[in-house]
Amino acid sequence: MSGPAEALLEALRARGWLLATAESCTGGLLAGAITEVAGSSDVFERGFVTYSNQAKIELLGVRRDVLNAHGAVSEPVAAEMAAGARAQSPADIAVSVTGIAGPGGSDHKPEGRVCFGLSTPRGTTTETVEFGAIGRSEVRRASVEHALQLVLHAAQLP
Repeated sequence: MSGPAEALLEALRARGWLLATAESCTGGLLAGAITEVAGSSDVFERGFVTYSNQAKIELLGVRRDVLNAHGAVSEPVAAEMAAGARAQSPADIAVSVTGIAGPGGSDHKPEGRVCFGLSTPRGTTTETVEFGAIGRSEVRRASVEHALQLVLHAAQLP
């Protein structure tokens, strides 16, 4: 996974941006993919692994009423996670990942649904990707890959 991570780090360096991550279902794999690349310390500022709702509240400032209204696997929570990671760090850009890696899920929130947040100086955006019931490891791997691409794209915008 170092290819996408290397490109992302180069793009962040070119912008002079620092990056923070806020992870739930990936459990630190995103930060791990980034820090696997030598020299990542000049742009990777910090990573938050907020697996529990309480951690999301305490470390990222996710509001309890948003969690209660939408659940952890939702775009509103992904937005608050990403914005919170920026607010709790000197990072210029932050990406968040929250989802259901499996096994399990429900009709309302199926296995493989992952919500992403991206917070930059331009604002915070979200999206949901339905990876499907491809297995826990594959959902997590695909989520890391997608998050890397989100940050890369944002860092390359004029």
